[in-house]
Amino acid sequence: MEVTFSQLDDTVARFVLSEATHAFANTLRRAMISEVPTLAIENVRIYGNTSALFDEMLAHRLGLIPLKTDLSVHAPVDSCACGGEGCPGCTVIYTLSVEGPRTVYSGDLIPQDPEAVPVHDNIPVVKLVEGQKLVLEAQAVINKGKEHVKWQPTVACGYKNYPVITTSEECDGCGMCVEECPRGILAVDSGAVSVLDGRLADCSMCRLCEQACLSGGIGEEPGIRIAADETRFIFVVESDGSLPPSEIIKHALLYVKDKSHDLVGVLTEISGGIADEEGS
Repeated sequence: MEVTFSQLDDTVARFVLSEATHAFANTLRRAMISEVPTLAIENVRIYGNTSALFDEMLAHRLGLIPLKTDLSVHAPVDSCACGGEGCPGCTVIYTLSVEGPRTVYSGDLIPQDPEAVPVHDNIPVVKLVEGQKLVLEAQAVINKGKEHVKWQPTVACGYKNYPVITTSEECDGCGMCVEECPRGILAVDSGAVSVLDGRLADCSMCRLCEQACLSGGIGEEPGIRIAADETRFIFVVESDGSLPPSEIIKHALLYVKDKSHDLVGVLTEISGGIADEEGS
């Protein structure tokens, strides 16, 4: 199994997973979405709210604000040494006190831990008019996306098969498929159609080129064929900013590794050691 990155920055990762199966690719995708822990507001204590929104609506909006997360500092409440009582190791407290007329933004949340600030400080929460105010205390904890969407570290996470484009001897280089390609990845070179350098991965496998080729009346089979490589997958992971994509991928792979070891252990116990011998 091999991973090759074509893009990796603070918000987006694009990579190719090779020598893998559909089952593993989908497991990795699901792990990145639902098994990587992040920080999100869970409890809100409202001391004063004269805005146009109910307390429950405000709490819901606050919970969906992405928060910077450092998993080396904060741990899930159920595994913290405090036993779930709430301490700086598993809980971050935010305070907010705003009076209108003005709009309350995510940047108005003042964190107990200066490193656990909202990812964006311009997310609107509620608009206050003259005389309205909002005073509250919010408690953020670590959890996983499988419990609630507010703990999902990704806003986009998906994959597709790596495309394979081939041309046959029936291709006469008419260029109809080139004109039809919505991604503009094809070109006519020396009387035949070819893929532009470095553009193969951009193919959406829509097969409009095949249809255009057939409409030219060359026969019953198109001169260009689009297929999928069943062992290579193109992944795109976009973070909500709470964790960098590299951390999301790393923690997802560790989760898959741990679950695989657990499964091997169970199978070994059931088979009386046979599964362990076969695995080694």
